[in-house]
Amino acid sequence: MNKKVTTFLLPFLAALVLVGCNKSPDVTANATGTTIGDTLKIGVNLELTGSVAAYGNAEKNGINLAVEQINKAGGVDGKKIEVITKDNKSENAEASTAATNLAVQSQVNAMIGPATSGAVAAASLNAQKTGVPLLTPSGTQDDLTIDKDGVKKYIFRTTFQDSFQGQVLAQYAYQNLNAKKVVLYYDNSSDYAKGIAEEFQRVYPGEIVTVATFASGDKDFQSALTKFKDLDYDAIVMPGYYTETGIITKQARDMSIEVPILGPDGFNDDSFADLAGVANTHDVYYVSGYSTKTALSDKATQFIEAYKKKYGSEPNMFAALAYDSVYMIAEAAKGAKTSIDIADNLAKLSQFDGVTGTMTIDKDHNPIKTALMVKMENGAEASAEAVEINGKN
Repeated sequence: MNKKVTTFLLPFLAALVLVGCNKSPDVTANATGTTIGDTLKIGVNLELTGSVAAYGNAEKNGINLAVEQINKAGGVDGKKIEVITKDNKSENAEASTAATNLAVQSQVNAMIGPATSGAVAAASLNAQKTGVPLLTPSGTQDDLTIDKDGVKKYIFRTTFQDSFQGQVLAQYAYQNLNAKKVVLYYDNSSDYAKGIAEEFQRVYPGEIVTVATFASGDKDFQSALTKFKDLDYDAIVMPGYYTETGIITKQARDMSIEVPILGPDGFNDDSFADLAGVANTHDVYYVSGYSTKTALSDKATQFIEAYKKKYGSEPNMFAALAYDSVYMIAEAAKGAKTSIDIADNLAKLSQFDGVTGTMTIDKDHNPIKTALMVKMENGAEASAEAVEINGKN
């Protein structure tokens, strides 16, 4: 065989061998990262407009407050934090473009966001290729930080995973609410909701009387509600976002379905009560990583006071998680020279004292932290209860 042809084919054959072994090329192999200059550059990639803008704007508020506090205190290693913000418009393609722009054009040293799992998944490849760590405050889908090839070196999260939320919902419904029979009604168009629903089905020890689904953007749920209105069940478990679950709650209560309604952290926005109607939010419970009704750390009270002073309202979970995200990056940036150093330090973060609790980043880049079940009454949080899974918070 001609030597030149052989030389040309070797890389190709090597690639075939990798495919044959079912091993994907390492997308981080050529990641060079970015250098920390006169400022610590943090790129913000959030849903500031579009269908879930409530999440993104709450997180933006938390980020801005944290940056303001850190800069006022002297910055990180004497360097102020510079924020560069992009609106991904609640669209996954835009989230990917924003991540590229921040990492390549703006040369940021770390990225916060997106807020939702689908957008995080879309932005992750660009973080992996460039070596600029991405820390999502609220993306919960299990495979965001790990895939079949192992942990994603540059992807981290501040909140817990979908599967954990499914476990929390299953245990709380069965043990705390004594709900031995439930209806499972979830958003089948959302990987986030599907992941929670699948885990709930796997671990719930009671009887799931029926399973029904809806899709993002749906407005009329009366047909499905009518089908299980008169069944024998103790609660409805409803994985999904507030944009649909708020409307479902209103329509359910209007049809005199008065059983408890349980959901994930996607319920956690004031818009849920606006859509459901304040009077219809009785016996509504949702998973949260934060609540103003209970202090998960000594910093929580100070954070609430500072947030109320700046914005005139109480912070929700999304604002708190984003606030913690800034402080986590600031901690990881101490002594760092490049964005790769920040990623390495994030992976080793231990016993970090945040307003959403004390957390340690595990081997899969997920935080070990406490989950809460929040009870809603009259359109607002009435109480919050820490949930222990298998004897652990």
